[in-house]
Amino acid sequence: MALEHHPDHVPVPDHDLDYSCFDLATLTPHIGAEIRGLDLSAPFSNEQEKEVRRALQDWMVLVFRDQELTHEQHEDLGRRFGELHIHPQLRGAKIAHPEILPVHTNADSPFTPGDGWHADVTCEEIPLWGSMLYIRETPACGGGDTLYADMYMAYELLSGPMKRFLEGLTAVHDGAGPYSEQLAIGLGKAAPEKQHPCAEHPVVVRHPDTGRKLLYVNSGFTTHIVGLSASESRSVLDLLFRHIDSTPKICCRVSWSPKTLTFWDNLSTQHHAIWDYYPHSRVGGRVSILGTARPSA
Repeated sequence: MALEHHPDHVPVPDHDLDYSCFDLATLTPHIGAEIRGLDLSAPFSNEQEKEVRRALQDWMVLVFRDQELTHEQHEDLGRRFGELHIHPQLRGAKIAHPEILPVHTNADSPFTPGDGWHADVTCEEIPLWGSMLYIRETPACGGGDTLYADMYMAYELLSGPMKRFLEGLTAVHDGAGPYSEQLAIGLGKAAPEKQHPCAEHPVVVRHPDTGRKLLYVNSGFTTHIVGLSASESRSVLDLLFRHIDSTPKICCRVSWSPKTLTFWDNLSTQHHAIWDYYPHSRVGGRVSILGTARPSA
């Protein structure tokens, strides 16, 4: 019996790099690009929005440097692309900008959010479509980079039998998951009752904008695969998580400088915030944009 060939390589995409509203420089052949010549504090024209959306579809992670943004401008920028999400931790909070999730790590932080592969808040019934992280202060020692991974390519690199096995399966994404990990190592506190949602999503989904299949499980929120035994589910998820963690060619790396904003597609990517700068500080805030429908296969 002939063995099915494992797809070790995915062809470089043939994306159109010609944009009229800005210059684009790719970070890797598959994922990530820097956008130059666009002022995010100014109102977007329809053509600028259209071109940014096209660039995001093609490259999934867009980096904008040297941007002067107030909190209000950050929020207005996000609203240009859809309804803003309020993180479960901030719902009901009496604060000036509940749509901006603070991202602040310093010498007193017992952990840093995002230090592990994940997509943002996939525990929601309708997960986030995109996120915009604006970093105001970077560590004086350097470091604090963010890795991003292409979930289209993660799926495409799986063997045919594995793809067929995964399609049709669903998995549970639990918002209490990050709290459980912190408790396991003696950090943090129990998840506040009813504060964090829980949802079931297909393991393989089609992106609503591109129609392409992608892998939709992550170690931050995905707890188990429905219908499998506990040991089977753990084995399959661990295999998929190792696949993401150990395949560098699906990744790009963003090195932050002050006043940098990175806009990423939260469906087709995962990210990992590297905490290599203790006891120094990194300060910023994230605006996230809601999707319009539940992920579907």
